[in-house]
Amino acid sequence: MAKRRNYGFERRQKETLRQARQAAKRDRKTERDAEGQSGPEMGAPEESGPPPGQWEWFSPSRGRVVQTNAGQRPDEAPDDWILLTDNAEESDATDRDS
Repeated sequence: MAKRRNYGFERRQKETLRQARQAAKRDRKTERDAEGQSGPEMGAPEESGPPPGQWEWFSPSRGRVVQTNAGQRPDEAPDDWILLTDNAEESDATDRDS
C-alpha cells in the first residue's frame, strides 16, 4: 500500500472546515440571542395520568392500561392488575375508617 502524500493537507482542510462550521454555529446563536429567540419554549407541563376520581391499572399479561372509578378493580380475568395511580387517597380513606 502506498503512503498518502497529502495526509497533512487533508487533516488541515478538515480542521479548517470544522472551525468554519463552529464559527457559523456561534454566529447563528448570537443572532438568536440578539432577537430574543434563545431556545425552545417549554410552556406548562401537561397533566399525565388519569383524571381525578379515576384509577389507572396495568396488566402485564395483556400489556395494556385501563382506567376505572376510584376504589374499583377491573373485572377482567386473569386478575393480575397493578395499580399505577398514586393511592394516597385510598390510604387516607382507610386510615379514617380504622
